Amino acid sequence: MRFSPFALGLAFAALSISTSLHGQRADADIDPRSMALLTQGRSAAAAGNFDRATDLIETALAVDPRNRAAFLELAGVAEKQQLPGKAIGLYREALAIQPNDVGALQGEGEALVLKGALEAARENLARIKTLCGKKPCPEAAQLTAAIAKGPPPAPATATKVPDAPAAAAK
Repeated sequence: MRFSPFALGLAFAALSISTSLHGQRADADIDPRSMALLTQGRSAAAAGNFDRATDLIETALAVDPRNRAAFLELAGVAEKQQLPGKAIGLYREALAIQPNDVGALQGEGEALVLKGALEAARENLARIKTLCGKKPCPEAAQLTAAIAKGPPPAPATATKVPDAPAAAAK
């Protein structure tokens, strides 16, 4: 009797662990409907229809939120729309699924450069170099070039010239 509460608790813990493990899918097991929508989204993006591409890829993510390729594609669409902040968030979603994705690290690093966050981009570059080791790594070379180029120049802001005080002259 003294061990009944302990045994019961242990049984519930084992049951909940086995249920949660059974409910998880492998990263490579992406819903085929999500992949079909992603393919359609890629086609729309290639045709320059970024709004349609965004809709299709977001639908792919609604069907299967573990579709890392959809996050990467959506980040690429955001970059083409000159939205580096949105792209950074999407790359981080992809990295939450697969933290060692050098393509996502490179894309995030390039978007960080566009935002002017060169130090964070350098951190991504260091991580890419660590992951690549001694192998040739085009992602590291591309991010190095983006960092060397630096952020784009800030658009010049127009200064408003004050109106002549016509009423004061009278």
